[in-house]
Amino acid sequence: MVDDAQRACPVMRPAVQETYGPADLSAHSIFAGGFINFGYWHGIDLSQPLGQEERIRSQEDLYRHVLGSVGPLKDLGVLEVGCGLGMGCALALREYDPEQVVGMDIHPQQVRRARDAHAEVLRREPERLRFAQGAAEHMPFASGEFDVLVSVEAAQHFPDLTAFAAETARVVRPGGRVVVASFFTVDDAGDRTSQLAGLLDTFANGLDIARPVTALTETFEAAGLTAVRAESIGRYVWPGWDLWLSRQWAEGTWPRNFLRAYEQRILDYYLIVAERPAKGERVGNEGE
Repeated sequence: MVDDAQRACPVMRPAVQETYGPADLSAHSIFAGGFINFGYWHGIDLSQPLGQEERIRSQEDLYRHVLGSVGPLKDLGVLEVGCGLGMGCALALREYDPEQVVGMDIHPQQVRRARDAHAEVLRREPERLRFAQGAAEHMPFASGEFDVLVSVEAAQHFPDLTAFAAETARVVRPGGRVVVASFFTVDDAGDRTSQLAGLLDTFANGLDIARPVTALTETFEAAGLTAVRAESIGRYVWPGWDLWLSRQWAEGTWPRNFLRAYEQRILDYYLIVAERPAKGERVGNEGE
């Protein structure tokens, strides 16, 4: 058992505390169905009017794309870091037949909401689904507890990617797999932080942190993870997200600047995969 004092959550940044607490981002109509992500719109006809059905499908499909990228999950233990209301956890349990899914979120209000939203499943299958409070940098789990770690559109909030990578490498068993979906800057050229703060309120107020995708891939590698790869999936995220936003936000308003930042090659959406080496497996050039 991990000592709670050793794995205590750090103090939340104010923007995170407000957005996922009193403001309850999941209640906003642009995040339909209890999910909180921009969506994966591949296969959705963007030439037709978008409704709530298409919006929910886009968010579910982002989870399907993430979960499908790590191979079969049957009978495995899965951890989601930054689970929000746990809708992705429920989808994983329903469609991928893992042995157990654990959703972790730093915000206690989100954990309570997740438990309320899935009270029936928690009552019926308590051994297969649970929710816990914890930070990406301080996970309240034993070493090697999970076969798979996923994180969907949460890493842009993590203040310390090095600590997140170290904890990821710790809680995933040898031979386990990792997949993260989030948005990052395409590089560290110029002053990407100021550029994004000038375009997008979420970067100006500190909710989102501007970092290149290599900030995560390199910290994963430094933590001992292998087969680390980042793939841009922005073409399947940004146009659909912008079209959905156009229902409520006029062109030129700040939420529409996500697509603008992508088109200007400042920001992109990535799928990052990695593995924890199996026991006895050589890492890099070790032993050469």
